[in-house]
This record gives sequence, C-alpha cells and structure tokens, in this order.
Amino acid sequence: MLLALILAAFTFNTAENLPVGLLERVSESLDVPLPTVGLLVTGYGLTVAVASVPLAHLVRKVPRRHVLSGVLAALVVSSAGAALAASYGQLLAARLLTALAQALFWAVMGPVAVGLFAPGVRGRVVAALSLAGSLALVLGVPAGSLLGRTTTWQVPVAALALLGLVSLVTVAALLPTSRPEEEAAAYGTNPDRRAFRTVLAAGFLSSAGAFAGFTYLVTYLGDVSGFSPGATDTLLVLLGVACLAGVGVTGALLDRFPRQALTTAVTVQATGMLGLYATGPHQGAAVAFLILMRAALGPVFMATQNAMLHCAPGRTDLALAANSGAYNAGIAAGAALGSATVTLADLRTTFLTGGLLTTTSCTLLLLTPRVRLRPSNPRAIT
Repeated sequence: MLLALILAAFTFNTAENLPVGLLERVSESLDVPLPTVGLLVTGYGLTVAVASVPLAHLVRKVPRRHVLSGVLAALVVSSAGAALAASYGQLLAARLLTALAQALFWAVMGPVAVGLFAPGVRGRVVAALSLAGSLALVLGVPAGSLLGRTTTWQVPVAALALLGLVSLVTVAALLPTSRPEEEAAAYGTNPDRRAFRTVLAAGFLSSAGAFAGFTYLVTYLGDVSGFSPGATDTLLVLLGVACLAGVGVTGALLDRFPRQALTTAVTVQATGMLGLYATGPHQGAAVAFLILMRAALGPVFMATQNAMLHCAPGRTDLALAANSGAYNAGIAAGAALGSATVTLADLRTTFLTGGLLTTTSCTLLLLTPRVRLRPSNPRAIT
C-alpha cells in the first residue's frame, strides 16, 4: 500500500513539473506562444494553492479509500485527456483537473500513509513520500522530457496515466474503508494552534524566499556566475542529487528532532541564498552555496508536513491541506517578487531578497518557544 502511495506521489509531482521540459514542443504542436504555454505551470500551482483547503473540507466525512480512489481516477482521466488534447484550451482544462486532484491528494494521502505505521516511525514515512516527490524532479521530469523530445510530447503525458492507473487499482483493492475521524493519524499528536500558525507562516515565507531566486536560477548561473550552458546542465543534475541527500538526512531526524529538523533546514536555505548573493561571481563558492540551498528546499516542505501531523489543532488532513496551500501560495508570491526584484534592481538581488525572507522564517521559528512538535500526551496517539 505504501509503495502505491509513493508511486502516486512520484506521478503527481512529475505531472506538475513535466511541462517545464516540454514547453517548446507543446508550443510548436498547438501553435501557441511560449509564454501562454508557461501558464500550464503557473495555473497549476495557483489551483493547488487555492483549492487545497476547500476540497479537503468538502470531503472531510468521506472514507479515505473512496477519496484517494477518486483522486487517482482524476489523475488517470486528466493525464489521458491531456495526451489526447487537440487544442491549448483542452490541454489547460486537463491540467487544471490534475491540479485539483493533486490539491486533495497531498491533504488526504499523508494521514493515510502514516496511519499505517507506529507513531515512532511516522517521520520516516513522510520522508519516503517526500523522497518520491524529489525523485520526480531528478528522474521523472528529465526522463519525460527526453521521451518527449525523441517522440512527441503526448507520449510521456500518456505514460503518467498508466502510472496513475497502477496506484488506483492498488488503492481501490487494498485500502480498508473506514470513517476518516477514526483513522490512526486523523488528529495531531500534540494539538497546538499557535504552533500550527507559526509553521504555516514559516513555510509560506521560506517557499516565497526560495522561489524569489530559484525561479531565475538558470539565468543567474549564466549571467552572474558565468557558467556555460553545458556546465549549467551538469549543475542541475548535481542539485537534484543534493536535494535527494537533504531529504534523506532530514528524514532520518524527523522522528527524534522534528522541530530542530525544520529550523535547521530553513537556516541552511537562508545561508545558501545569502551566500549566493554575496559570492555569485565566484564559481566555486557559488556552487557550494547553491548545493546548500537546494539540499534544504525539499526538506523544508517535508518538515512542515511532518509538523502538521503533530501540531494540527483539528484534523490532520485539513492542516496538511492548509500547509500545501500556503507553500504553493509562497511559490507564486516568490516568483512574482523575484520578477519585481529583477525589474527594480538586478538578477543577483533576487537571492538577497529570498535570503532575507527565509531568514525571517527562521527567526519566527526560533522566537516562538511554544512550538513543540513531539507528542506530549500519550493518549493523543492512536
């Protein structure tokens, strides 16, 4: 069952980011401008940000087996529809359906997955799911992009429908039907409304900070650090490895040190971004700080998701939906802020802006002493 959920997480994250590597092919095939095709990514993120909490609230009383089956069925149908789209409007509609499914998937899947295991190892379960999401960026998107360039862009999109079908069949056949409020991880182990709000705000600030600079990373590496296109491609692969390593190391610490893992990840991200601003023209130092930033990017979201399983003041699915919505809202806000920074200042300053936002996130976590993310009430653990 966990493997089916891991496969679904991999498929959803690949579906979200795959258009980045296929923009030119889609533009040529459907005869639409490249910036218009870029809306396939922007619209996706905004949909997830806006729809996460309302959808989670709408299905709060529906058994998780039915919800996950419906979400995965939507993934299969939308991916098949995207592959068969004959116009940009049809493709955009299919993408938005996938986004709605993903908005609900991350809210519901977390409590279901961790509820299959004892409380003492739930952090490792969250890490495994996050690792699947990171693998989508390191393996799924590059493989899909290569397949799309050697065949047509529709082929890798159709492949996502097949992967989703495997997860759908497994979940529909094996996941027990139970009332959502009776599941093992339906409620936080240490409910704390102040901690919930702090983690939510910290996640928003750190994602906004990260994407204020990360959105322009490729251009930064060429224009500021002076890397050639070939060297930049190699660096992107290296950064993917750094992300996997960061998720792996942080995942091993989540169960024992959940708060420290979150604070450390945010601190490392801030250090990397400020270091990139300070040493951008110096290639060796820039690579070192870039690795720090990328190694922290995945763990920050993973640690906030894990925190929600502890400090959720009500149902964990609603808390996870709120966290996913806040993180995606931060991505959109960060990209907009980065654009404004480039216009008003320069490319290098985007990392200063992002670093300062991330530092604010870290300060918020450090100055809120009541943020406890480990169980304090044994009866809260079921």
